[in-house]
Amino acid sequence: MQLQVLNSPFNQEQAELLNRLLPTLTETQLVWLSGYLAASASITQTAVAVDTSVLPAAAAVQPVSKDVTILFGSQTGNAKGLAKKAAQTLEGKGFNVTVSEMSDFKPNNLKKLQNLLILVSTHGEGDPPDNALTFHEFVHGKRAPKLEDLNFSVLSLGDSSYEFFCQTGKEFDSRLEELGGTRLYPRFDCDLDYDEPFAEWLDGVVNSLSEAQGSISQPSASNSILQSVESSYSKNNPFRAEVLENINLNGRGSNKETRHLEISLEGSGLTYAPGDALGIIPENDPELVELLLQELNWDPNQTVTVNKQGETLPLKDALVAYYEITKLTKPLVEKAANLSANGELQGLLSDADGLKAYIDGRDLLDLVRDFGPWNASAQEFVSILRKMPARLYSIASSNMANPDEVHLTIGAVRYNAHGRDRKGVCSILCAERLQPGDTLPIYIHQNDNFKLPANPETPIIMVGPGTGVAPFRSFMQEREEIGAEGKAWMFFGDQHFVTDFLYQTEWQKWLKDGVLTKMDVAFSRDTEKKVYVQHRMLEQSKELYQWLEEGAAVYICGDEKHMAHDVHQTLLEIIEKEGDKSREEAVAYLAEMQQQKRYQRDVY
Repeated sequence: MQLQVLNSPFNQEQAELLNRLLPTLTETQLVWLSGYLAASASITQTAVAVDTSVLPAAAAVQPVSKDVTILFGSQTGNAKGLAKKAAQTLEGKGFNVTVSEMSDFKPNNLKKLQNLLILVSTHGEGDPPDNALTFHEFVHGKRAPKLEDLNFSVLSLGDSSYEFFCQTGKEFDSRLEELGGTRLYPRFDCDLDYDEPFAEWLDGVVNSLSEAQGSISQPSASNSILQSVESSYSKNNPFRAEVLENINLNGRGSNKETRHLEISLEGSGLTYAPGDALGIIPENDPELVELLLQELNWDPNQTVTVNKQGETLPLKDALVAYYEITKLTKPLVEKAANLSANGELQGLLSDADGLKAYIDGRDLLDLVRDFGPWNASAQEFVSILRKMPARLYSIASSNMANPDEVHLTIGAVRYNAHGRDRKGVCSILCAERLQPGDTLPIYIHQNDNFKLPANPETPIIMVGPGTGVAPFRSFMQEREEIGAEGKAWMFFGDQHFVTDFLYQTEWQKWLKDGVLTKMDVAFSRDTEKKVYVQHRMLEQSKELYQWLEEGAAVYICGDEKHMAHDVHQTLLEIIEKEGDKSREEAVAYLAEMQQQKRYQRDVY
């Protein structure tokens, strides 16, 4: 049963939500739901009749405005998800809510708004996410209007391990104030574990709006249903999924280890679309935890409280499964300084450059060893640690082609820093300690900013070196299943052709069958001069530009700092050269593609 938008009263987003829910319901649940909705509709109609019949004539005056606009800027979908939740809550309280991603919002309408909520992530080294770039530029430019009538509040999302934590949200917050806006509620800066601060911020926003605009109504029945739909398996309630396959994709002699995981979704009701990610809640290396316990001389079996709900765990279990111990952040070092008797740690905090250099590549064990003795109990110490963040991996399979399964492509992270061997938390869990038959706590993370074109005849260009190939395997499986007739061009790169051509036989089959039109590869260590995907793009610049002119959508997946930056510059160079454009015109061309969702990036 699939709900079609054209013949229903629902918008696209509501229809997709219902289409995800309805196939998972049992006959009993469907009967109950239909009765519940009928009863709710009856109650609503009765309430309206009663209200209108008893209202005196004076009540017909123009009501106080309860219009709220929510704008979100999101790279991976977190800010969008929270924007939806905020809208549901506010609608349930009687407000009229408009939700829009920043790239779809007309900046000139900003001066018309009375109540604005901004939810925005920070990407890379303090940059706005792709879909916030144009709006961010407008707000900070000379054309930005005065906003004396605007009430606003900002929720910033970020990662405190980065130097420019929540920078984009901070910039919007200060700029809106400069333009004359008034804060409804103070800005909240959220780390990776954002659920509790988001709830606190939203509660404050709702109270501020209510005080300013009068009484509020109770949540509607439909809002309650929407909330229940989204509360199945999630980051806070992950599904324990069985691992079906775990193999190394690299050949013997490779410098890399890339794991291909096949994971069962049977019994979960979870579904996904190409471009989505899988969230994994990993565990720390037990050997690292043991070293930490020995260094601090703590009893591994003593009980500690791990959250505000009062949940308790044995200390060792808490360090293995609940807390992040492999990454240092400035906020963590600042809190740790209050527990250390070593004055050198305070000295480090006063040296910004020295602190940044120290944090890079070190973990909690380094901090404990370098700045003891520690005047703290185990409970006091773990209370300064942040919750283990989930790891997101681009899904490498099509749900349509692999019902009840999800596939991942994970590069094992190993390196030496400051005299110690280091390991990626999740990647090495998968590479060294995870066997078929074991289970992983997982959830689906929707990413609406990285999706195939709605029209399967639209040409696509995919650039994904290394593990960046993952979502494009998903794209190809999906397009094969639906019989997409649009052209497809893949640029793949890695170190060596013989050992590192990930999913080689599958790409060759798609080429043979016509699912894939063209494939260009770059193996950087097979030639005297290193060759990367951007070099292959330049070699094909004329044809690549022709594809762009035909309306092709471009997708980039992989390393943001180097590869994605170089590919972006290469695209500008190709547009300049083949389109006979200035650099400014090329920038505008790419920006227009981005606005049309024809230039999408899944970068990290």
